[in-house]
Amino acid sequence: SPLPPAPTPEVQVLIPNFGRPAELAVTLSGLAAQDGPSFGVIISDQTEPEPAWEHPAVAAMVRVLQAQGRPVRLEHHLPRRGMAEQRDFLLGLAEAGLVLFLDNDVWLEPDMLARMTGALREAGCGFVGAAVQGLSYLDDERPDEQRPFELWEGPVVPERIRRGDPQFQRWTLHNAANLTHIAARLGIPAGGWRLYRVAWVGGCVLYDRQALLDCGGFAFWRDLPPAHAGEDVVAQLRVMERYGGAGILPSGAVHLEAPTTVVDRSTEASEVVLGE
Repeated sequence: SPLPPAPTPEVQVLIPNFGRPAELAVTLSGLAAQDGPSFGVIISDQTEPEPAWEHPAVAAMVRVLQAQGRPVRLEHHLPRRGMAEQRDFLLGLAEAGLVLFLDNDVWLEPDMLARMTGALREAGCGFVGAAVQGLSYLDDERPDEQRPFELWEGPVVPERIRRGDPQFQRWTLHNAANLTHIAARLGIPAGGWRLYRVAWVGGCVLYDRQALLDCGGFAFWRDLPPAHAGEDVVAQLRVMERYGGAGILPSGAVHLEAPTTVVDRSTEASEVVLGE
């Protein structure tokens, strides 16, 4: 039986979308299988002429979420002004204390939202990210790329990191299926997690909404041309510097490995916004 929507969910999942109806349907199906906590979904879609939720598979999963009592807000947000503006728009619609920026080509394990929420509340930092794993790389071990791995032993504390710093080399941890291999060696019990040091995390990041707003959110989109990349890097570096941030293992975020829809990456956001 359909359930009444929660008045104010603990988490709001923010999904920027352009095209990709098949991938979006899979992403929403992963959310529909989450065990908790209470959450709602906001989709900002820039597909033309009709939004992606007109596709039968996406529409069906929207109905499933709504029937579960998980409110879904659908916004056909045009014109396209770049990913930073998309994220700024979504953040402006959110009201929950926690917001999960989730890419439209990521499937989450059923307990992933609960684990991320528990980890963020326990750590008390600005964000916890689950780096997406490409499972086509399960047989591709990359020990050199895994070398920067370092667990947080003790509290997560603020770090100032920029692209030229040695700590930024942690980005290689998120290539291929590196974290899947690392997590297997750690032997983390079911339902448990460990936090590790990151440079930044792509695809699936849970923020303390107020911490993100305190650091400016994505309002810097006005300083960027529509064709840009790396807006999530800027936001995370700023939050990490003030509140701290971490990655979570096991990740439980599976990348669908679809071709990118951000094809023009001629402007790197950190070079413009952070003056790198």
